[in-house]
Amino acid sequence: MRTPREYQEDLEARVLSAFAARSSAAVRDRPEPPCAVRPAYQRDRDRILHSKAFRRLKHKTQVFIAPTGDHYRTRLTHTLEVTQIARTVARALRLNEDLTEAIGLGHDLGHAPFGHAGETALTRIYPDHFRHNEQSRRIVEVLERGGQGLNLTYAVREGIYLHSKARRDIMTTAWGTASTLEGQLIKICDSVAYINHDIDDAIRAGVLREEDLPAEAVAVLGRSHRERINTMVNDLIHFNWWATGETPPPAPPLIGMSPHVLAATNQLRDFMFRAVYQDRRARAESDKARFIVETLYAHYLKHPDEIPDELRRINQQRGEPVERMVVDHIASMTDRYAIETFKRVFIPRTWSGER
Repeated sequence: MRTPREYQEDLEARVLSAFAARSSAAVRDRPEPPCAVRPAYQRDRDRILHSKAFRRLKHKTQVFIAPTGDHYRTRLTHTLEVTQIARTVARALRLNEDLTEAIGLGHDLGHAPFGHAGETALTRIYPDHFRHNEQSRRIVEVLERGGQGLNLTYAVREGIYLHSKARRDIMTTAWGTASTLEGQLIKICDSVAYINHDIDDAIRAGVLREEDLPAEAVAVLGRSHRERINTMVNDLIHFNWWATGETPPPAPPLIGMSPHVLAATNQLRDFMFRAVYQDRRARAESDKARFIVETLYAHYLKHPDEIPDELRRINQQRGEPVERMVVDHIASMTDRYAIETFKRVFIPRTWSGER
């Protein structure tokens, strides 16, 4: 009698595209017995979903620092939107949805508090240079489960690490290109999600008006949030229809966007950098966030004994410098935990003098 996992693997062999990653071929650094119920990439998805780092994303900044409004995106809701968009495209192209979802859920685990402001601060002061994609990989390989890591498959770890891209073009990268189409897809859908939901949040915050968006990009992508996502998703499906195996692939076969949709998407992304991410009001709050991160970093370098026992034990076992441990601690913080820690350490308590 076949196990549920074996049935799913047989189903993948029959249904998925020849270009899709197969769960049966997944490789882990530390071999372990297969699950009777779940294929390898589904197990990876579940391990990420149940990790402490994933739960912390609900209180980490997407764009607006420590938002109090109920409808602003956080790093967690961003992650869920990326994953949903990517799964839609993956299903249409007959790619592996479990692998796509696992990479999507894990891609931003390493973000510091206060979003890119926190990342910028750590990059500035940490000698070995901090990047959230590298920290995401470190979390799943080292820091989770008390220093054992999650023992994820290679394809998931690679997709997490290689999802970042350069500012000038959502198709470029400073790290390399994922070997799976599912990993390549997450990289693009990350941009599709954040460009569109950041517009929505900026309008809600009064930083933007819909009519401020560049007319040329809007003409291609659509006027509304729904229209723009629909255009990008349909373009990803139709431009990459070769991935289903029904048409000859380009050489080399890489997931991409059609030239005119890509140009409009990059134009919209560049506009968001100028009009929102670098807005003077956003910069003022980002400066405060960077100050908190930099000040906490200096404090923990002087007082490493205040870092949680688990991180100190991992640091000792691995023989890493104290700076590495301090960065791991600060990068793990949520916005509100970083703020409360700063207050506790540096803001004097009021004293009434009464007994």
